[in-house]
Amino acid sequence: MISHIWNEYLFRPIFNILIYFYNEVTAQNLGLAVIYLTVLLRLTLLPFSVISVWKEGFHKKLSKQISKIALAHKNDPVLQNQEIREFFKKYRVNPWSKAIVLGVQALTLVLLYQVFLGGIRGTKMDFLYEWVERPDFVNTMFLGFDIGERNLIWPLAVALLLFIETSWEQRKKKEFLLNSDIVYKYFFPLAVFGFLYLLPMVKSLFLLTSLIFSAIVVGGVRSLFNLIQGDKKAAPKAEAGEDE
Repeated sequence: MISHIWNEYLFRPIFNILIYFYNEVTAQNLGLAVIYLTVLLRLTLLPFSVISVWKEGFHKKLSKQISKIALAHKNDPVLQNQEIREFFKKYRVNPWSKAIVLGVQALTLVLLYQVFLGGIRGTKMDFLYEWVERPDFVNTMFLGFDIGERNLIWPLAVALLLFIETSWEQRKKKEFLLNSDIVYKYFFPLAVFGFLYLLPMVKSLFLLTSLIFSAIVVGGVRSLFNLIQGDKKAAPKAEAGEDE
């Protein structure tokens, strides 16, 4: 039952969309097909990303309080965790929208692994729908790299982008940073690099495309929200000036 659900409702649609893009959109360039698939996935999840960005203003205020709690109880981790849990309950913090985006991306990574484990090599071609043409040969070369093989450069690019993104985010709240935040800034990109290096390059291509999408599209949405919030804050000040 679980295997049937996985194959028919998860693996098969992703596999067919990928091969459709490969045949009809990217002139049989599988790397570009993966990029198209990633963008399509992120566009589908964009409403959840927008909700997550919309809540960031509220979460930023909460994060300052959480940082204060952590600093106040830094010598007592048990009490620190207890106070933070109580704080979450009090303000009903629910990061479900961001969790959905991350969860679907993680699921897609697993599905892509299955695609390249068997599908691209031909053993899964029977999963194609009738309206998707079965390719005689699947070209896995992209910019001179075989996306079905391990690679050093592309995992490094993902790790570097993650490091830049984390450094930029931490720069905005440097007065509230803990030692664990500093460790995370360096350890997380290194861990991702090590993980991706052990896998085919397609995983790095997927994550790199997703990160760039977030930087451009989701970053644009965040800037728009900040602009709107800035206008709202400026409006009361303008009214106060007129009253004077």
